[in-house]
Amino acid sequence: MITTASLRVYGRLAGILILAFMLGACNYTFQAGAGLPPHVRTLAVIPFENETSRFELTQELHEVLLDELPRQFGVNAGSEEYADAIVRGSIRNYRVDAPSYRASDDRQSAEVLERQVTITVQIEIIDRENNMILWDNSNLSARGEYLEASQVEEDGRRVAVNRLVRDVVDGIQSNW
Repeated sequence: MITTASLRVYGRLAGILILAFMLGACNYTFQAGAGLPPHVRTLAVIPFENETSRFELTQELHEVLLDELPRQFGVNAGSEEYADAIVRGSIRNYRVDAPSYRASDDRQSAEVLERQVTITVQIEIIDRENNMILWDNSNLSARGEYLEASQVEEDGRRVAVNRLVRDVVDGIQSNW
């Protein structure tokens, strides 16, 4: 005699078998992302052209890209002449805004609570062996916030630069 409990057991068993069959029939593999092609073992990071008046930004961005990209992708940093891939671009815009403020006691002025640095770049990563663009973004933008009372603009700029580099890494990894 078949009981309700045994029907549940058989139903679960059938569901597991169907799922196992379906997964076995699929020939998909899962990866964290495409990343760089296997033949790319060295990466050159060229200092970006700077279209802003913030000249220190070129060096700050270059240093973080040069440290992070080779580490994230397991490649070596190299010179432009011998690298398998090249990272280059330009810093298009640098802006500081005050998105968070409150009215002063006299209601005639405002007290800034937080400021926000926004950096916009154009970037491309070129495979030198195949002479093709591996990844590019002509309008990549990141923000860095800092508290007006206790921090300085450089703190916000550092956050924005780190977010830009993180977005570059994410972009390369998701380039399917």
